[in-house]
Amino acid sequence: MKSMYSLICTLMFVVMNFGQGTDYEMETIFNGTDLNKWQVPDNNVWWRIDGEALWAKSDPDQKGSILWTKKEYEDFVVQLDFKFGEGTIDSGIFMRGEDEKNVQIQIGISGSLKRDMTGSPYVPKSGYPVEADGVKELLRMDGWNTIKAMTIGNSYKVWLNGEEVMNYILEEANLKGPVGLQLHPGREMTIQFKNISIAEL
Repeated sequence: MKSMYSLICTLMFVVMNFGQGTDYEMETIFNGTDLNKWQVPDNNVWWRIDGEALWAKSDPDQKGSILWTKKEYEDFVVQLDFKFGEGTIDSGIFMRGEDEKNVQIQIGISGSLKRDMTGSPYVPKSGYPVEADGVKELLRMDGWNTIKAMTIGNSYKVWLNGEEVMNYILEEANLKGPVGLQLHPGREMTIQFKNISIAEL
C-alpha cells in the first residue's frame, strides 16, 4: 500500500504538470569556468573544462567516474545540455545518489541493452523499468541536446529538447542525496555538458 506521502507527491506531480510552469528558480551549478559546486575526484583525469563546456573522457584503464554535487537534494529539477563525443557513449544523471533505491536517467547507449536509452530511468539491480518515448526523433546525435529531469517524492519525469518523454514512480525510493554525472567504466568515450542548473522544489 502506498504511503500517504507517496500519494500526495504523485498528486502534486499532476497538479504541477510536472514542472512545465515557471514557479521555481533555476540555480546554475556549472557556469563554464569552475567546478566549485562539485566534488572533483582525487587524481582527476576524467573531467576538464574547455570552451565553457565540461568534458568527460575515459581514462586509459577505463575505470570510469561519477562527478557528484557537494550538496544533497530532496525534491528538485535539474537541467543541462549535453553533446555526444567519440566512442560508445554511456552516461547519465544520478538522481539522489547511487544504490538500488535511486534512479539514474540514462544518456546514450545502455551497456546491458546495447542500444540508446536516453531519457529512460535505470534502477540498479532492476534495469530499465520503462523506456522513454519518442527519443529517436528528438535526439540530436551530432549536436547539443537539452535534458530536464524532475523528482518529487518517488516520482520522476524527463523532458528531452522540450518534449516530455518519461514518467515513472519508484516505490521506496531514496528521497535525499547528491546529483551525479556519470562517465561509465569499461567504455572508451567522450561527452560534453554545459548550462547545468538545478532548482529545489
